[in-house]
Amino acid sequence: MRVELREVAKGRKDLALPPTSLSFRTGRATLAIAETEQRPTVLGLIASGRMRPDGGTVLLDGARAARTLRHKTALIDAPDVSDPPPNISTVGVVSEELMFAGRLADPISARRWLDEHDLRSYSRVPIGDVPATDRIRMLLELAVLRPGVEGIVLVSPDRHGGDPHAWWTLAREFAGRGLAVLVIAGEAAATLLTETDPLAPHRRLVPSGIRLRGTRPKASR
Repeated sequence: MRVELREVAKGRKDLALPPTSLSFRTGRATLAIAETEQRPTVLGLIASGRMRPDGGTVLLDGARAARTLRHKTALIDAPDVSDPPPNISTVGVVSEELMFAGRLADPISARRWLDEHDLRSYSRVPIGDVPATDRIRMLLELAVLRPGVEGIVLVSPDRHGGDPHAWWTLAREFAGRGLAVLVIAGEAAATLLTETDPLAPHRRLVPSGIRLRGTRPKASR
């Protein structure tokens, strides 16, 4: 699976998102850097087939297929769009996601899922109080339960604080599991990753002003 955005833009005078080009594909984690409060979510919506750009083109495996892209791609933790309300209990979030995945979604099943992923201690904790790494790992694991999901777009994981290496490691892990992974984050987190990660590839500036960074995970044994 390869998703390509060619000069996509959104909003009056492209204020919501300036012309942006990027791609992400199966088996690779790609980092896109988008600043301002709104742009990461707008970019995530477009990259996952959930918003039509006002300009430019979105391609899935070389063809325009927004509906297919939407079904194949999970949009994760996008502010004000797909992030769970902070006051909902973690077990409630898990129950809802299990329902979306077509699984048993009662509280017992949700707690069992948390047990299986070593997250049971957060069962009654509001999702907004779960530490960043565990929150992101949980949302990623739940998203890939949905039938047909082949790609992940994770929006602004850096807003939760914590070490960006933790969520970038998760992104690479899920890419290694055969998913196409796009992470959209801010400049500060991306700079820290580039300066301190010995496995970090070079970043390149694309015409839109969105910087990209990708890595191919090591083959699993």
